[in-house]
Amino acid sequence: MTSLSVLVPVYNEQHLVATSLARLEVLEGSPHLERIQAIVVDDSSRDGTAAVLRAFAEQRGVQWLEDGPIESGVELKGHGRSGKIEWVFLRHVLNGGKGRAIRTALAEATGELTVIHDADLEYHPKDLARIVKVFVEEQADAVFGSRFAGAEARRALLFRHELGNRFLTFLTNWVTNVNLTDMETCYKAVRTDLLKSIPIISNDFRLEPELTIKLAKREARIFEVPISYSGRTYQEGKKINWRDGFKALWAILRFAISDRVYTDDAYGSQILGRLARAPRFNAWMADTIRPFCGQRVLEIGSGTGNLTRRLVPRQTYVASDINPLYLQTLNGLTVDRPYLDVTLTDVTRGDSFPQVPGGFDTVVCLNVIEHVDDDHGSLRNIRSVLSADGKAIILVPHGPGLLGTLDEVLGHKRRYTEETLRRLAKDAGFEVAEVLRFNRVGWPAWWLNGKVLRRKQFGLFQILTLNALTPVFRLVDKLLPFPPLSLIAILRPTTAGAAEAPVEPGEPSASTQATA
Repeated sequence: MTSLSVLVPVYNEQHLVATSLARLEVLEGSPHLERIQAIVVDDSSRDGTAAVLRAFAEQRGVQWLEDGPIESGVELKGHGRSGKIEWVFLRHVLNGGKGRAIRTALAEATGELTVIHDADLEYHPKDLARIVKVFVEEQADAVFGSRFAGAEARRALLFRHELGNRFLTFLTNWVTNVNLTDMETCYKAVRTDLLKSIPIISNDFRLEPELTIKLAKREARIFEVPISYSGRTYQEGKKINWRDGFKALWAILRFAISDRVYTDDAYGSQILGRLARAPRFNAWMADTIRPFCGQRVLEIGSGTGNLTRRLVPRQTYVASDINPLYLQTLNGLTVDRPYLDVTLTDVTRGDSFPQVPGGFDTVVCLNVIEHVDDDHGSLRNIRSVLSADGKAIILVPHGPGLLGTLDEVLGHKRRYTEETLRRLAKDAGFEVAEVLRFNRVGWPAWWLNGKVLRRKQFGLFQILTLNALTPVFRLVDKLLPFPPLSLIAILRPTTAGAAEAPVEPGEPSASTQATA
């Protein structure tokens, strides 16, 4: 069972909106829905839409407010429940377009899933029940209702309009490498937490390619379901036209180039998402540590799985992170990888670590411990889940003198020298088997951007250049006269370290206790 929020943007639909909303009541019969929320946003209609919405609400026992509270240009007009459906009626003081109405409604969404439903009669909510079923059975992140995938019924109408839709879908598929049949469909259902984490900026029908491209860039598991479609003519009130088609072309180009796919959050998701635009660099990192990986692997700080995909398959592989958005993406990888498990693991909390019989033979922890206050305790936690002959692969930023604005924006609390890294490992119960000096070519760029120019973000062009030149960097890196940007330590537990218990946040580490 799940819950569904239905977002209904309305503009000048006085003749159709009541019937369209009444159709939503068919969802009450769905065996997969325990709660339904319908959020209706009147985008400052100029016809009789407001009066029709009021009559509809009052027929269902929803109290209508003459002068509802207004916040950021949005007026609350009604809120109440009828059967299994919670109704919310909002009104824009000024017309803002479909995209803005969707953002207004999305801010109020509380269901686990969210879908867009137009206020006309082209789409029928009976198809939403089948869309919801896909989420329940297939671990989908998004499900599109396709008008061109062989539904039971489809009105034969507007051939040239369909050609335009198919062309825009083709272009979107080209830039995303996702084989959709109907990008322009209104019925786009998405997991609510995922949808809320995507920055939507389009105010008109450019919303359709924007949302599709950004979902693809977020590596969402997208499915399609055939739906019925009863299109209407322009004489019957259809609003989208050829001008919107040209706007969509520009939108496809714009969002194909852009990598703004995360809203700002406490985890720095957008910054790390940009770094993921260098898959060749990630492959270089994976190739460097792969020879040291065993068959029972715990990866801490997996992000969206850039490294995970390159290190599997293994007998057992547990990918972990603390960012709920990343965990959602990682869970999508488990569907066809039975050896892969995903869990929330906080490196500072020993009780959050997963356990396997005999312990993990490898713990991979890249670019993590420099973010935490107690790096000693974190390494001891890693030691606690390793087998007696296991290995910890730890990557940290090198060079305290390089600490600058880029480290600040990434949340780095420190950079290491080889000496401090070795001392840290010893204090945590490890012996250092090997230290690899990684990415000398990155040292000048980091120094220039973080120390001289004091930049607080990575330019997209810089990341794409890094990705393009990585094959060359791999060949010349060891020949360059620069210090490494990162150190990779291969650690083995010592006998003394085996006796130490996991460390909880606030508990002093071994080095702290010794100092005390």
